[in-house]
Amino acid sequence: MPAFLLAIDQGTTNSRAIIFDREGHLISQHEAPLNQSFPHDGWVEQDPLEMFQLSILCCQEALKKAKLTANDIAAIGISNQRETTILWDKKSGEPIYPAIVWQDRRTSEYCQQLATTALNQRVPEKTGLLLDPYFSATKIAWLLEQVPQCRERANRGELLFGTVDTYLIWKMTNGRNHVTDATNASRTMLFNIHTHEWDAELLEAFAIPANLLPTVLDSSAYFGEMEAALLGKTIPITGVAGDQQAATIGQACFNKGMVKTTYGTGCFMLLNTGDTCIRSENKLLSTIAYRINQKTTYGLEGSIFSAGTTIKWLRDKLKLIETAAETEELAKSITNTEGAYLVPAFTGLGAPYWDPLARGALIGLTRNHDKAHIARAALECVAYQTRDLLDAMREDKVARPDTIRVDGGMAANNWLLQFLADVLDVPVERPASIETSALGAAYLAGLQVGFYQSLDDISKHWHIDARFQPMLSEAERNKLLQGWKQAVTRVRSHAPI
Repeated sequence: MPAFLLAIDQGTTNSRAIIFDREGHLISQHEAPLNQSFPHDGWVEQDPLEMFQLSILCCQEALKKAKLTANDIAAIGISNQRETTILWDKKSGEPIYPAIVWQDRRTSEYCQQLATTALNQRVPEKTGLLLDPYFSATKIAWLLEQVPQCRERANRGELLFGTVDTYLIWKMTNGRNHVTDATNASRTMLFNIHTHEWDAELLEAFAIPANLLPTVLDSSAYFGEMEAALLGKTIPITGVAGDQQAATIGQACFNKGMVKTTYGTGCFMLLNTGDTCIRSENKLLSTIAYRINQKTTYGLEGSIFSAGTTIKWLRDKLKLIETAAETEELAKSITNTEGAYLVPAFTGLGAPYWDPLARGALIGLTRNHDKAHIARAALECVAYQTRDLLDAMREDKVARPDTIRVDGGMAANNWLLQFLADVLDVPVERPASIETSALGAAYLAGLQVGFYQSLDDISKHWHIDARFQPMLSEAERNKLLQGWKQAVTRVRSHAPI
């Protein structure tokens, strides 16, 4: 058998391909920036064809860097940004409209209207999600109504829907396979996570034709063969998971009660709840963590919309920094923010607030503040938002975790991880590889083709890089958190201006 696994990690801001060996060691990688457009306030769009083209380019370059060929790859795994919605022509594969990204809030008003109906109760009961623009269902409904001839074409069976994984697989298999996995399906607001079926009641409520939807498979399964023309040889695609679930697998959080937090474009905390689907009373999401051999493991998740996005804003829009890494030195250069708080509600607030109309603010500024204070506030707000998620989990009567495993690009920042441990009052562990979404996709692919025999087998490959212990006094922690909560109150959409 070939000795390597190829993971495609199609994120929100980058396309990435990473080659791993059987032990989970990173052999080579290549990434390319992915464009985003913002046509209106709260709208976020991307080009699906660019996603596909860049993902193939990254695979080609990763192979070239490793001096390998497609013959050396046993299987492909895909990790992808979730909830992002694509409709395309069934024959040509051409998208009928740009991808509507998970961050997009254009259906906020529609969701508010639906919140007065029985759907406000039925959606959480069936899907574990909240009625929010974040998820795919209202995005599909918008496309069907707003794109000319879209509904008529959908009714005639000429169009297909998919999240990013589904579209990539469709293109990679030359239109032979219209499939997704259970984790991605669970984020559409159309999939019943208890019966594991597309829900007829929800499809009717959102007026979405069932013929648009892909077949749902396990996370480790046969999804099709990548065309030989793309990399030089057909390669089976045998692992797929939404990026946060893939990171959970890459972090080997296989035991009930284990928690991982990923810091990428957004921030996502996911708690393994085993075979029990916990219904949150604090606006967290019940979701499928992974499904293997038809056995479902559930998760409780909190989603923050802006983490790495906030640092990118400092770099690309405000021009305060040239690289994200500079924020660590800037934060260390001062002892505190002198009362400044950044609330990064650029496209609303996620859990536990779920306020799509909130907008960002930099609060508490004086003439003494400079870019170091703003950079530190941008890092601190990531930790404060994470604390909000942890508090919500505790209020749901979930046991306090012994440690939290962290990953994603921002996890390379030692100052942030120490501040995170201080604010959470929980030890924080960073693994040897912070590319855990890609690694999780590779593990799923390898499990299907016999690289690994079980999840326990995969767990043996997890290794710690650094551990950060809480050092802040309780009084100082509480003072910082009180200031954060006051700042959040000021940006909420219901707050007086």
